[in-house]
Amino acid sequence: MTRTVLSSATRETIIGFDEPFVMIGERINPTGRKLLAAEMKVGDYSRVEADTLAQVAAGAQMLDVNAGIPLADEPKILAEVIQLVQSITDVPLCIDSSIIAALEAGLKVYQGKALVNSTTAEDEVMEQVLPLVKKYGAAVVAISNDDTGISEDPDERFEVAKKIVERAQDHGIKPCDVVVDPLVMPIGAINSAGRDVFHLIRRLRNELKVNTTCGASNIGFGLPNRHAINNAFLPMLAASGMTSAILNPMHEGLVPSIKAADVLTGVDRSCAYWIKTFREPVAEGEGRGGRRGRRRRA
Repeated sequence: MTRTVLSSATRETIIGFDEPFVMIGERINPTGRKLLAAEMKVGDYSRVEADTLAQVAAGAQMLDVNAGIPLADEPKILAEVIQLVQSITDVPLCIDSSIIAALEAGLKVYQGKALVNSTTAEDEVMEQVLPLVKKYGAAVVAISNDDTGISEDPDERFEVAKKIVERAQDHGIKPCDVVVDPLVMPIGAINSAGRDVFHLIRRLRNELKVNTTCGASNIGFGLPNRHAINNAFLPMLAASGMTSAILNPMHEGLVPSIKAADVLTGVDRSCAYWIKTFREPVAEGEGRGGRRGRRRRA
């Protein structure tokens, strides 16, 4: 069974075929969040701190950290945010940037084994990202597109992912440390997007034997009530073999859907996580046998 072991200084999170689905919180990202971007640009990380604590409280086992702000010092901000986040939570982090200098700045200060988000199959990108991943003993997200763009054919996206996995091995990175993003296309634009990604996930798991992740909310882009689609889509991804996703754990109903998928796919052994999460607390004065003082039947 393939297992990708990520860590902070004091805690491990395992993405694996036989492990509960890993939720990677997406909220520490200024893209599309003008207020957060403005605050981060001037060194105000109060919202970052609040989002960190809220996502972990909601159930995220990892957090994605992005500091992509136009005309800002991204390496400096990313390093500062990683240090802040690691000072207030022990969940492992996914370091998210398309800027190589920012990735290295983040990896330099990171305590533990990080997940680097990400590399594509473009030769120039792989030859910049993969040596960094090896140097810092990290794992990497492999996005299934190359210099030709994103193919609508899931089998072509499989071949792109295979190229990245093989190139990573050339750099001494084991397949267990490559987490493939098969790329979820919007179902509103491509009617077969759901079926295509389920097919691709199964191939990645069975043939390449790699773990997988995705930006889960892409599936419902442009549709009304897209959160309902996400809540249905994630258990279907898990049933197809996907092992993690980048998402917002605070969306209503999302975490229970994923926890239910863990139960139904058998990775939540004896339903232990489900029971721990959702069992109602015993009321004061009651025990397993019922209310205190209840008479026994003769």
